Amino acid sequence: MKTLILAEHNGEALNASVYQSVTAAQFWNAPVEILVTGNDAANIAQQAALIAGVARVIHVKADHLAHPLAEDIAHIIANIANEYTVILAAHSSFSRNILPRAAALLDVAMISDVLEIQANNTYVRAIYAGNIHTTIQSTDRIQLITVHSSNYSAADVITNTAEVAVVPAPAPQQKTRWISETRTLSDRPALSTAKVVISGGRSLGSAETFEQVLAPLAASLGAALGATRAAVDAGYAPNDIQVGQTGVTVAPDLYIAVGVSGAAQHTYGMKDSKIVVAINQDPDAPIFQVADYGLVADLFEVIPELTAAIQKN
Repeated sequence: MKTLILAEHNGEALNASVYQSVTAAQFWNAPVEILVTGNDAANIAQQAALIAGVARVIHVKADHLAHPLAEDIAHIIANIANEYTVILAAHSSFSRNILPRAAALLDVAMISDVLEIQANNTYVRAIYAGNIHTTIQSTDRIQLITVHSSNYSAADVITNTAEVAVVPAPAPQQKTRWISETRTLSDRPALSTAKVVISGGRSLGSAETFEQVLAPLAASLGAALGATRAAVDAGYAPNDIQVGQTGVTVAPDLYIAVGVSGAAQHTYGMKDSKIVVAINQDPDAPIFQVADYGLVADLFEVIPELTAAIQKN
């Protein structure tokens, strides 16, 4: 039997987590195949075919997949699932939208955000925002899981390409339909793969000051911007840059938390960062417990000074 990876992409490139998912899939010592969906995703399929350890790429192509819906991709997975003993994806909003639907169609359990894969279908996963690790075992005929991608190294890219099989999609379901989408275009690096991330909290005070204070520093460092859930809920930042258990999980070389209190929901999404710098006026803020370097200061004074110093040098 084989392992299937659901590939996330933006129409131009594979998400970096796909490469990490391939490494995770090597645990089963079974042929690894990647599922790429989309009407115009031939280049994505070719990128997947260049990943070391991939035996085959399945490119499901259809007009209605130009704007794929979770319900349609779940049906695609369910239709081919019997060929596989394991179906996995990186833990993200993309996979969290699709794989639970596939699990329901297949009548198997969905095991999310796996930190460690062990023998005999046993997994270590975090609960309560990462404060407790549990070990669970599944006896389902198909293991359907998402993995904590930052726990796995990225698979290499090779020159020999795997087979790409183009297959038609099942007929689209009729219960939901695509109407429109709004994309945020930015010159900043992608949050999930950025080497430097600067996150702001509700202390920024407004959407205007969030951008005015943090954007120049991000530009100086070539960093991505992130935000806490509180900042997003307050309307200071868009939902797609929320870092945390219910947002994006990041693992940059440098993470700068500005005016971030350090709620468990947020620290779960950035705890794998190599170096954490916290700037907060409250010396008792929990963020200092996970920071490598802490600065107790007024962010509205220190961030412009820090930005100016970086730009000067």
